[in-house]
Amino acid sequence: MKIAIGCDEMGFELKQVLIARLKEKNIEFTDFGSFENEKVLYPSIAEKVALEVKNNDYDRGILICGTGIGMAITANKIHGIRAAQIHDSYSAERARKSNDAHIMTMGALVIGPSLAVSLIDTWLDSDFSGGRSQAKVDLMEEIDQKNR
Repeated sequence: MKIAIGCDEMGFELKQVLIARLKEKNIEFTDFGSFENEKVLYPSIAEKVALEVKNNDYDRGILICGTGIGMAITANKIHGIRAAQIHDSYSAERARKSNDAHIMTMGALVIGPSLAVSLIDTWLDSDFSGGRSQAKVDLMEEIDQKNR
């Protein structure tokens, strides 16, 4: 599995914690910024990561800002991407199993480091289950195609 990860300056410290966890799990990743706590406009990072995932250069993406909201909104502007804001273990699991979310977003001002690590573990260990969720994801894709 290959992960694209990115953040704005608000998410920089939490991103470092998550990168350490990805290394512990021997998961390949690329960091798309912010670097050294530089100030960036988070939509530019969200777009980079979402395009990398959309182009199949990465299997999944992780985005961190202050709340996770802006990153999710921006990533979802990229045709074909399903990004979910995650702040609890149930939503982390369901984002993958029910919604086949390609990207998870989280807020560094909303959740702490130990919860964030637990959430990426849950999200990375979950796969799309299909079944009764397949029709819903298919309809999401139809709507995405129709409104390009």
